[in-house]
Amino acid sequence: MKTFKKTIGILHLWLGLISGLLVFIIALTGCIYVFQVEIQELTQPYRFTETQDKAFLAPSEIQKITDQELPGKHLHAVMYNLKGKSAHSIYFSYEDHYYDMVYVNPYSGEVLKVKDEYATFFRFIFDGHNYLWLPEAIGRPIVASATLVFFVLLISGIVLWWPKNSAGKRAKFTIKWNGSWRRKNYDLHSVIGFYASWLAIVLVFTGLIYGFDWFRNGFYMIASGGEDYVDYYTPASDHSSVSLLNMPAIDQVFYKMLDEYPDAEWIEVHPPEYEHSAIAANANPEADTYWKVDYRYFDQYTMEELDVDHFWNKLEQSSSAEMFLRMNYDIHVGAILGMPGKILAFLLSLTIASMPVTGVLLWYGRNNKKKKKSRNIYDKEKMVKV
Repeated sequence: MKTFKKTIGILHLWLGLISGLLVFIIALTGCIYVFQVEIQELTQPYRFTETQDKAFLAPSEIQKITDQELPGKHLHAVMYNLKGKSAHSIYFSYEDHYYDMVYVNPYSGEVLKVKDEYATFFRFIFDGHNYLWLPEAIGRPIVASATLVFFVLLISGIVLWWPKNSAGKRAKFTIKWNGSWRRKNYDLHSVIGFYASWLAIVLVFTGLIYGFDWFRNGFYMIASGGEDYVDYYTPASDHSSVSLLNMPAIDQVFYKMLDEYPDAEWIEVHPPEYEHSAIAANANPEADTYWKVDYRYFDQYTMEELDVDHFWNKLEQSSSAEMFLRMNYDIHVGAILGMPGKILAFLLSLTIASMPVTGVLLWYGRNNKKKKKSRNIYDKEKMVKV
């Protein structure tokens, strides 16, 4: 048992030293990102408009207004926040690398703000958390690998923490605040680390679902009883049909969604990405989370509703495995439990960020102590020889 723990200790030490900086960055940026919605709403007044007793402008009308602000760019979606907030047009292109928002008053069409999302503070934090500010193809697997290594650190840390006998349990559960700085640092790393580990595993698991396709696909196959994961796609419209609609299709979809989801907190409509693709529309009854969103798809020529095989569909159509994938983001940031959950995720991420720091100090203290001990032995031997 002693040899086993020694081997685990060596593994824990070297994995921690190798991945410590990455874990620190990932955890600290995650900690900051938890409250990004709340901070932006407190500091960005253009996100709000006074509710008026009149109809919203149609998506096609908003598009005409916002296209003038960003000529030549591709409109990805128009989002209506229905509870006293402004609407905004989203312009996005992965190939041309732009991601812009145009905030407008949904009643008058007044442009309130044009913003480059890639230039914002929270986008900087997001890119650090997900890609370490590297190109996605490089940064994503590095972050995912560091997360996987951190999972091994959590398990090995619990093994190292486990007391040899019942007599040692009390010391393992408490911090000796009146001890030396080395003892306090050891307790902060060991005791706080033990308590945090059980919840940190949840963050690690949900993070790995985003980080590795093979992990997500494998989880889905097990949870669904053998089904293959289906990537997102937009169904095709029947391009052989001739549109007989008396108003733009995107407007018809919006009014249909508005009629069917009168209590939604936001509704988003996506113009067809391609000539023959469908119009996608989403409705969320609860703006603080994403898992309850209904995703709908309509033929742009006939307005017929189209089905999809992936989990971005109606909530009521989701299987248990799909339901977990829907909840994955909200679990990861703590939003699934509301504000208490976000506070918990914030504190947990902050604790995880402290683990590499206390771990390095622990290693440095022990290493320094060994050097002093070796030096003292050498000095004594030298004196004897003299």
